[in-house]
Amino acid sequence: MKTICIELPDKLADALTGILSQGYFKSEDEAVRFALMKFIEDWKPALIERFQLEDIAWAIQQKGS
Repeated sequence: MKTICIELPDKLADALTGILSQGYFKSEDEAVRFALMKFIEDWKPALIERFQLEDIAWAIQQKGS
């Protein structure tokens, strides 16, 4: 497992503290992992579409050459 260190703006850190105090997560690590997994899950279709469009554009350019 890889370890990373992050800095958060005060407002975001306060929000994280609030979420932890309400018992939604056991630790900051768990909350950040969840947020990152959710971000990737939500953006994965858009990223796949972007990569596909780039591949199509490349193929069209190659065909025209």
